[in-house]
Amino acid sequence: MARQFFVGGNFKMNGTVSSIKEIVQNLNNAQLDPNTEVVVAPPALYLQLVRESLRKEVGVAAQNVYDKPNGAFTGEISVSQLKDSNIHWAILGHSERRTILAETDDIVASKTKYATENGVSVIWCCGESLEQREAGKTLEVIAAQLAALKKQVGDWSKIVIAYEPIWAIGTGKVASTEQAQEVHASIRDWLKKEVNDKVADETRILYGGSVSEKNCKELSKQKDIDGFLVGGASLKPAFVDIINSKL
Repeated sequence: MARQFFVGGNFKMNGTVSSIKEIVQNLNNAQLDPNTEVVVAPPALYLQLVRESLRKEVGVAAQNVYDKPNGAFTGEISVSQLKDSNIHWAILGHSERRTILAETDDIVASKTKYATENGVSVIWCCGESLEQREAGKTLEVIAAQLAALKKQVGDWSKIVIAYEPIWAIGTGKVASTEQAQEVHASIRDWLKKEVNDKVADETRILYGGSVSEKNCKELSKQKDIDGFLVGGASLKPAFVDIINSKL
């Protein structure tokens, strides 16, 4: 089946009320490809501001969510709180949370299970470090991350996978089109072998890692690249060009 192209914008820990209003206004006024699903992830403090002011067809994601319904978990956000605020997406497993905040494959899988089972869709991130790539372990690392997810998740329909080579995030280095397509194809192959054909065919696999308006068109033509998870470029007007890369 044809997979709907998907572009996510991860603002990370960037933005002010004024700059985020400007980003929202730019998206509200832009002509966006109606065939592309778009989701933006502002910092938690601005989730409601964005959801209340952004055109309704653009989704909004939290940059994290916890795997318990409520309770004494200082600084965390629950799935029910997101839904109560009309937020229906979360980004989980981003390399910055895996590396800086020491989130393990199992923690990421547990959060993904809880979110998807309770009505929040997940952009689930995976990727390898420069050392792992240079050691030829890229596919092994990603297979281990996927295996941890498979152990806990039964329903893949609310999961979008984002492949983000850690060495290409915010560095200006981009995996070559061939490198990106090779990893995306191997992820799809893993899904086919380890889950089933339907999940492999239907799951969207995004590329993330210094995506810009300059390289998005070529990347978007690849058979197994179903969109992008964009970092820094999502804060700029050029984000619209990335959303429209299939036009």
